[in-house]
Amino acid sequence: MGDSLITIIAIFLAAILMFVFPLVAISEMNDNEAQAMVQSYTTEFVDGIRSKGKITRQDYDGYVQKLSATGNSYDVEFEIEIADVNPGKKTQNQQIGDTTYYGEYTTQVVNALDSGDYKLKEGDYVGVYVKNNNTTISQMLKSVLYSITGDQSYVISAQASGSVVATGY
Repeated sequence: MGDSLITIIAIFLAAILMFVFPLVAISEMNDNEAQAMVQSYTTEFVDGIRSKGKITRQDYDGYVQKLSATGNSYDVEFEIEIADVNPGKKTQNQQIGDTTYYGEYTTQVVNALDSGDYKLKEGDYVGVYVKNNNTTISQMLKSVLYSITGDQSYVISAQASGSVVATGY
């Protein structure tokens, strides 16, 4: 009876070693590839915005389509800092010719894309932040295997930002 129990435990451990760990490794490689692709697409998208000085609906839709081709779903967030130059006004906190910035965010940008292009000018800042909002196979397996040590789920995310170098008006 004792030998049968040891044999069953040995078979169970062998099955874990032969199937579960390779599955975890392959799914983690898929997440790493998705991470690299999302970072590349985000950098490419932001560089296009910076060089054109505008965000078009076609560019945004193409970007979202590239992201969804990775097999995950993502939240895309915009943070745009628009330069407000008032060279002739002087206030307590601002000297003549100083530049102040005001921010516009995802909802405002997407709403503006519904009515046309979102135009920027040289000196504005644009930032795009992306994070997956679904659970990947790797995240599910890691949450099962590492449940004792706490939440170590891996999130696919990317960000890119920069100063606009061309005026889109």
